[in-house]
Amino acid sequence: MAQRFFSLTEDVYVPGRWYLRDPISDDAKEPRSIWRFTQGQRVEAGGRLTVPFRRPGGELDFTAAGAASTPVVSARVAAVLERLAPDDVQLLPVDIAGTSEPFSLLVVTKLIDCVDDKACQAVERWLPEDGRPDRVGEYRAVYGLRIDPARVRGARVFRLWGWTLPIVVDEEIKEALEQAGLSGGKFEEV
Repeated sequence: MAQRFFSLTEDVYVPGRWYLRDPISDDAKEPRSIWRFTQGQRVEAGGRLTVPFRRPGGELDFTAAGAASTPVVSARVAAVLERLAPDDVQLLPVDIAGTSEPFSLLVVTKLIDCVDDKACQAVERWLPEDGRPDRVGEYRAVYGLRIDPARVRGARVFRLWGWTLPIVVDEEIKEALEQAGLSGGKFEEV
């Protein structure tokens, strides 16, 4: 039986939920890219991190914060990921005003080239004529995402080379997060 994988994305339809901005560091010596947490590699945080509110509301176990959609997770999500995929994630403690429990930024440290272009509904790649030489060959859009499990090479939590937006988890992690009562996240088989 083939291993199954799922994208983990934010459920924006949770009533009364909070909305968070991009994380900021108390290390103001140099500006840092908000995208560094979502590139599929370990990062140096550069000081204590704070995640401000865009709009206060109910705490969620999984939130895609700010323009970069940086994952912010509760302690119980962090515990599942530390137990089942310690080599695939980096958890950076963050301060969020008024929270009742600890939260962390989830940095996925695996970046895998496993999008199955032929099995997807449609894919568009950046071309030289698009004027983004830094992106040529990467995905501009992916519809009906499907991956090739044979190319995953044992990772349990990862991002996709050329299309880093979704976080992909294996079936056991999906089930463990659901059993833990995950709020704010939703899964779709890829």
